[in-house]
Parts: sequence; structure tokens; C-alpha cells
Amino acid sequence: MPAETSQTLDRGLRVLDVLAASPGGLTVTELAGRLQVNRTVVYRLVSTLEQHALVRKDSRGRLHVGLGVLHLASAVQPVLRDLAVPVLRALAEQVGCTAHLTVADGEEGLALAVVEPSWTDFHVSYRVGSRHPLTHGAAGKAILMGRRPDAPPYAVTSGELQAGARGLASPVRNVEGLESSIGIVTLGDLDAATIGPIVAAAAAEFSSRLS
Repeated sequence: MPAETSQTLDRGLRVLDVLAASPGGLTVTELAGRLQVNRTVVYRLVSTLEQHALVRKDSRGRLHVGLGVLHLASAVQPVLRDLAVPVLRALAEQVGCTAHLTVADGEEGLALAVVEPSWTDFHVSYRVGSRHPLTHGAAGKAILMGRRPDAPPYAVTSGELQAGARGLASPVRNVEGLESSIGIVTLGDLDAATIGPIVAAAAAEFSSRLS
């Protein structure tokens, strides 16, 4: 017997999903058409979501995702960090490199969690909160690779974000709504053939923790 669901809640979530995929915003009529729902129903849904700052109207009356979504999203980051740290710690200790979790934030990668190895004489310092374009650095490129099912298991870069630094990162796959990568960065030699599968395995482990 299928579980009971709330049709109103389902429609409200679909409103947010459709608006999130519409950077230019939508009118109520356009939104009703996308949802294949009566305009009166959409008006009620939008009014409720506006009261919670989850939907906003611009000066032209077009609907967009509201700033309240940012508050909800910020609550997710500590959860991701807590789940990632054990994986990153094991990775950093195994390969002797600084390990990190990077998530997509628009067209940028955001370093959400970083763990440095405890036993090395030197390692790269990588700051939580660091941002860079997804097109630069192994972490961002791995996130972009995650959008392609036929992409290689990991990305390798050298000197793209910091002179002399080498990076390797693998996309975290099979987590709906989250684009991220697990990676390492070092100033030493980087044996991609050896370390690549280890990093990919860490990314797969993190994915399993989120499922």
C-alpha cells in the first residue's frame, strides 16, 4: 500500500523546483502552465510561500525563489560537514595530503570542509569558505564532470589555483540536489594512478553516507 502524501505540500515543493530552474522568473500564468494546475491554486500556493519568504515577486510581478531558501540551505551545510569530516580525515591520513569537500554554489566551488594530515612535515593549507570558479582547479572540474555520466572518475590539475600546487578530485555522484566533489591538494609529487582510485573511493563513501 503506497504511503499517504500531501498534495498541497507536493505542489508547493514543485513550485520551488520550477522557479529554481527559471532564472528569469515566471508569471503566475506561466507557473500554472508548467505545473498544469489551475491559476487559483497557484495563487494560494504562491501567497503561502511568500509569507515564509520562500517565493518573492520582482518589480514586474514575476516570481522567483525567495531568500528564505538561503536560510534553509545554510542549515544543511553543518550536516554535510559532519558527514564529510570522517571520510576526509581517513583520506588525508592515507595519502598524506590536505583533503576537502567542495560544493557547487552557482558557478563557483565552495570549500565546505577541510582536513589536513597529522603526520606530514608540510602540507597545503586550504581554508574553509574558499571560493573559485568551477572551471578552475580539480575540485570544480570534478563537479562539472559529475554532470556527465561518461566522464572520467577524477580530475587532475597543476598550478591552477596556487603556484606549485597539484590537485586531484572526484565527483560525488548519486546525491540528488547536491553537486560536490571530494579532493586532495599537495605541493609534492602526485601519483594520479595510485591516488585517483583512493579519492574516488572516498567520494563514493561520502555519497553512501548521504543516501
